[in-house]
Amino acid sequence: MKTILTGIRANSELTLGNYLGALLPMVRLANKHSKEMNVNIFVPDLHSIISDVDGNLHANTIRSLKYYLASGLELNRNVHIYRQSHVPAHSELCWILNCIATMGEMGRMTQYKEKSEGKASCNVGIFDYPVLMAADILLYSAQYIPLGEDQFQHIELTRNLAMRFNNRFGEIFVVPENTAEQVKFMEVDQGIRIRDLLNPEKKMSKSTKAENSKIMLDDAPEKAAKKIMSATTDSLGKVKFDMWGQPGISNLLVIESLVTDVPLDDVVAKWSGDTRYGELKKQVASSVSTMLAEFQERLAAISDEQVLTLLEEGEEYANKIANAKLLEVQKAFGLR
Repeated sequence: MKTILTGIRANSELTLGNYLGALLPMVRLANKHSKEMNVNIFVPDLHSIISDVDGNLHANTIRSLKYYLASGLELNRNVHIYRQSHVPAHSELCWILNCIATMGEMGRMTQYKEKSEGKASCNVGIFDYPVLMAADILLYSAQYIPLGEDQFQHIELTRNLAMRFNNRFGEIFVVPENTAEQVKFMEVDQGIRIRDLLNPEKKMSKSTKAENSKIMLDDAPEKAAKKIMSATTDSLGKVKFDMWGQPGISNLLVIESLVTDVPLDDVVAKWSGDTRYGELKKQVASSVSTMLAEFQERLAAISDEQVLTLLEEGEEYANKIANAKLLEVQKAFGLR
């Protein structure tokens, strides 16, 4: 069977933007394909320690996996949940791939440039984590890796490393589909990007200091509603979907569409030309608070024990698959 692979970092609480733009689409994609494809969902906790060493990683990991379940992930024999650090083959293959990656191609990674900009120095993990990401993918012969546009460059690096290795040693790695095919598989014309409520020209981010700029998944529903009511709009006085000209209003329309599961075109048609920004805000605030209340109720019903049982099963599977692929690589290099 073909394999879908995805991961979500467990550094801290997620925003509504993380939920609507990444988590929920992935769960829906998994549910659609898990009858005929393997779906690997892992917590990349080794990636997390690049910037988060606060002692809460284990608890955050369990919570992140609860989010998948609370979002409606349907479990069956083809869905595998595991932690990156509990499959040692990830780290070993990363080292081997480091020995065929070049400093030049790593230095061109946009994420590295952005994360290191203006700093006197940064840890090596920030420079090297795309190679670990390649190992995450290649160990399981994953063809499809649903992710954001900011990670497309890393998919191309993974493809390049796999083809470089295969040219030297034979067809050991399955080369993931290119970014065009990844986007086609995800069934989205462009990535979903929920905007900052106070500055809608930027995306919603959990790292933003202004509390009213973001809605967190653990926000009380009434608190989230107040944040929506204080969202920045504009002075044009007419509802129109225009992400460039009216980003605040457009962001509210997108949120309403996603939390109610109503096509965006239908939401836009309902509100276009309306001059009552306050009424639109009330509607979105109500929809968001209802969604949060239902999500938080489902989340509270999931126990740590349920998650740990799933991890035990998933990590047994992951180690079996990853170790078999690693052995092929080790033999190619003469390490075994």
